[in-house]
Amino acid sequence: MKLISGLIRLICVVGLWGGAAVAQSPIDLTIGTETSGATIPDDFVGLSFGMKALLPKEGGTHFFSATNTSLITLFQNVGITHLRVGGTTVESPVTTPIPGETDIDNLFAFVRAARVKKVIYSLRLLEPDPAMHYAETNAVLAKYIWSHYRSNLDCFALGNEPDLRRVYNQDWAITNFTTYIGRWEKFASAISNAVPEAKFAGPDASSGNVHWTIDFADAEKNSGLISAVVEHFYVGGAGRGLSPAEGIETMLSPDWIKANQTIYDKVTAVVLSNGLPFRFTEANDHYTGGVPGGSDTFAGALWALDFLHWWAAHDAKGVDFHNTQWAVNGALTLDAQGRVTINPKAYGLAVFNLGGHGRVQPISISNPDGVNLTAYAVRDGGNLFVTIINKDHGAGARGAEVTIRADGMSGRAEAMFLTAPGGDAAAKTDVMLGGKLITNDGPWRGKWVRVKSAKAGEWRVGVEKTSAVVVRIGGR
Repeated sequence: MKLISGLIRLICVVGLWGGAAVAQSPIDLTIGTETSGATIPDDFVGLSFGMKALLPKEGGTHFFSATNTSLITLFQNVGITHLRVGGTTVESPVTTPIPGETDIDNLFAFVRAARVKKVIYSLRLLEPDPAMHYAETNAVLAKYIWSHYRSNLDCFALGNEPDLRRVYNQDWAITNFTTYIGRWEKFASAISNAVPEAKFAGPDASSGNVHWTIDFADAEKNSGLISAVVEHFYVGGAGRGLSPAEGIETMLSPDWIKANQTIYDKVTAVVLSNGLPFRFTEANDHYTGGVPGGSDTFAGALWALDFLHWWAAHDAKGVDFHNTQWAVNGALTLDAQGRVTINPKAYGLAVFNLGGHGRVQPISISNPDGVNLTAYAVRDGGNLFVTIINKDHGAGARGAEVTIRADGMSGRAEAMFLTAPGGDAAAKTDVMLGGKLITNDGPWRGKWVRVKSAKAGEWRVGVEKTSAVVVRIGGR
């Protein structure tokens, strides 16, 4: 039976944006330490990029290379351990060059320098003209990658969002799922002939036509080829036309947790029942580049942290947040000098990296005031990590005085706080983790602070409005 982790559903309060500040609300968390749920993979936290990002820039330099020290530092500081390359530009427009051996070498040199564990590498599926011979080209590239970078390869993938008509209409031979899976199996076979041990992720479908993902899992469950069934999920749909306030309000709404549950029920549970792993190779708050003034704010950090923990608790293999260079919904962006840096969203990934290793623990809550707050627990060896996310925001938002109870745990407890100036969900700068910024020019030096124990097996911590905290508790 699936152990439901630390999801805590709480009720939005009417008038959240108005009214005077109130005292901290009492919340009790009780963590079960005798049983455990899902084990969180070491490469759970990832980023996704379009294949075009592998191509050389003017002057011949590469974005992904061992010389891009700013990007390497950010990957290490945030804790990004997985990378998916593919997206629309893996095959569209058809004039987009296919990355060659030099581009691949630069990518994996970066991967090793940044300590990324695994890469999903996408190859072309659409073939508007059979004379293009993409199956043969894919096989040659796959063999090169396998021969040189096998230890860093998660698996291969073919195409991108084939369930969308605007995508498969580019290929006269693909008209529905049946013709798609025929093409997919043909191209996968060509790669397998060159690399007999090759594994694949698919179908990289959008969440608009979930039956493609379910049908793919059913068609390939006994093939022995599948590393993971993968899906794309932009929770809020299109961001175009939404105001910053609307973007922030929706990201922090409990309705988005309901959206997670809907995708889980319709897709993930079915995939898992077929004995196949499930991963998001593209996830974000909104597509069409996101919501300016919403996606690129502190609200994005709190949402991303919640999203990661929710899906880790529901047996996902991992999440790759998509980065369209340089859309506002990306975890990475450029500073005023054109150097790569992070949006606040990346802080959510960094917090998960602190408290998201090990096995999910069951958690229950008493929340009499209905604060908009979620909490999750993960045990890693002798340590218990409790992540608390207070999404109450605006002038009437409330802090929480949280009491944590965990039988069998009586060691030292420390906390790491994620904060924005004044608890402002719309903050874009001066976000802090452990009192320090995450930068691209040196190690992050955030500090843990001591949490006093009220009594054996019980700790109390204050969580301010619009903030998050990870509490690390040692065993006996």
